[in-house]
Amino acid sequence: MREMRLKKREITDPEILREILESCEVVRIGAMDEEGMFIVPMNYGYDVREEDGTLHVCLYLHGAKEGRKAAAFAADPRVAVEMDYNHEVITGDYTCAYSYAYRSIMGNGTITEVTDPEVKKKGLEKIMAHIAPEAKIAFLPEMVERVAVWRIDIDTFTGKERRRK
Repeated sequence: MREMRLKKREITDPEILREILESCEVVRIGAMDEEGMFIVPMNYGYDVREEDGTLHVCLYLHGAKEGRKAAAFAADPRVAVEMDYNHEVITGDYTCAYSYAYRSIMGNGTITEVTDPEVKKKGLEKIMAHIAPEAKIAFLPEMVERVAVWRIDIDTFTGKERRRK
């Protein structure tokens, strides 16, 4: 994996990386198909575990079983992910001195469709826990059957932060 150019902005603290996963509302998925590269924003849920100081992240997504996104994921399981939050304009004394404060995670992984109904429910529960933790959850079998659930096992990722001065 390529080293980050501005190492001072790299986030390696597992607790801050977990905070980013929890605080972001949308993950942007980069994929490729016969028409070219595309990016799609999606809601997500996640599992994270720490092993020897390294975070292992798995994202869960849901959507229609057909369409460009579903076909692309089936044809080529390699995807890129990006999420960010904590946005704030950093003003400057001149035009090119302006910038933007943020925290982000970017990475690459492998996406697979989840077909086991119990694992699909687990993924849907993770999504709901992230986007609406107060919501009452009840999945009818036909709902679980109708929706596509995907799992992204993130192979590599970096955290980055630009702070206000």
